[in-house]
Amino acid sequence: MAGIIQDENYFKQHIEPFIDDDKVVYAGSADPDQRNSLLGKARALLHPINFDEPFGLSVIESMACGTPVIAINRGSMPEIIEDGKNGYLVSSTNEAVNAVYLINEIDRTYCRKTVENRFTVNCMVENYINAYEEIVSSQSKDNNQNLQSKN
Repeated sequence: MAGIIQDENYFKQHIEPFIDDDKVVYAGSADPDQRNSLLGKARALLHPINFDEPFGLSVIESMACGTPVIAINRGSMPEIIEDGKNGYLVSSTNEAVNAVYLINEIDRTYCRKTVENRFTVNCMVENYINAYEEIVSSQSKDNNQNLQSKN
């Protein structure tokens, strides 16, 4: 396991007792090289967010390494994770545990392809340009309708 501890009490009560430095190891906050190595070798990224995350960069980083994600179904997670294809969307700890047993059904190549098809720099830039063009077009139509209604 790696990552920033955001809830110290939860960590001490529910996580720390299971760290044995053999089967369960806590690596702390990982730098980019360590993160890529950990994610690339992981069977899954567990992403048990308890807030409406607006994007999910760690989820994208995981899938870029070919690693599927098990995440709580909230915030941006349903926009990134295709349930059963590049990970699992869950609503409880029990569902997350069950998803761990299903994780080998996920095609790791598909996880990587998701990132290549939706989250590369070129793809993101193109999507932003399309969104801006749509906004400008919509504003132009609204302005034209306002002018016509005044005449």
